[in-house]
Amino acid sequence: PGGGPADIDEKTTADMVRYAMDHGVNYFDTAYPYHGGMSERVIGRVLKDYDRQSFYLATKYPGHQISDSYDPAAIFEEQLQKCGVEDFDFYLLHNVGGERTAKFDAYGMWDFALDAKERGLIRNVGFSMHDGADALDALLTAHPQMDFVQLQVNYLDWDDPVVEARRCMEVAAKHGVPVVVMEPARGGRLVELPEQVAAILRQANPEASLASWAYRFCYQLPGVLTVLSGMSTIGQVRQNVA
Repeated sequence: PGGGPADIDEKTTADMVRYAMDHGVNYFDTAYPYHGGMSERVIGRVLKDYDRQSFYLATKYPGHQISDSYDPAAIFEEQLQKCGVEDFDFYLLHNVGGERTAKFDAYGMWDFALDAKERGLIRNVGFSMHDGADALDALLTAHPQMDFVQLQVNYLDWDDPVVEARRCMEVAAKHGVPVVVMEPARGGRLVELPEQVAAILRQANPEASLASWAYRFCYQLPGVLTVLSGMSTIGQVRQNVA
C-alpha cells in the first residue's frame, strides 16, 4: 500500500509462485518495462530456487520504448542477467502493430531475435499485438518464422470490430501459429460483471466463479498454447488453479 510501480512484495510473490508451481502452473510472463524495470529482477530471484527445466519463462523486448540510445544486444543481455537465466523459453517483440511495427523494422529486431534463437538464447520467438486481423495477417506473412503470437482474446472482444479476436484467431490458425492468450478476463472486467449478466452465468452454473467462465472460454479454443492471468494475491492464484 502506498508503494510505487517498482515496489513489489517479493515474499508474497514467492508464495504465489510456489503455490502455482505446486499445482501445475509453470509459465511465467514478464517484460523489460514492467514495474519500473523490477519485474524481471524479482521473477528471476523467485525462480532461481527451481530447476530450470521445471518452468517456462517469457519476456519481451520493449519496442515501444526504443530510442537512438537503445542497443538490442545490450538490452537482451541485461534481461538474461536480471532474470538469472542463460536463455528464454519465449521471447516476444512487445506490442507490434500499426506505426509501432516500423520501430522493430528499423532496428532489425526481427533478425536479432531469430539470430538469438539460432545461438540457443531463445527457444521460441514471437510477438504480442493489440491490433486487428489484417495487421496480424500482414505480420505473419512478412515474418513466417514466428513460433507463436500473443493476442488479446476473450468473449467480450470475440466479435469486437476493433479487437477482432475471432478473426485474429482464424488468421493465426491459417498461418499455423499457436496463440498465447492475454487479457482473458479483459483486465478484470469479466470478473466484475453487471448483475443482469452475472445472473445468467450463475443460473447456468452456481458453483462456477465468474472468472472461470472467462478462462474456460479461452482454454477450449483451438490453437491456444496457454492462457495468461494477471494475479495480485494468493487468493487469486488459488481460484485460478481451481
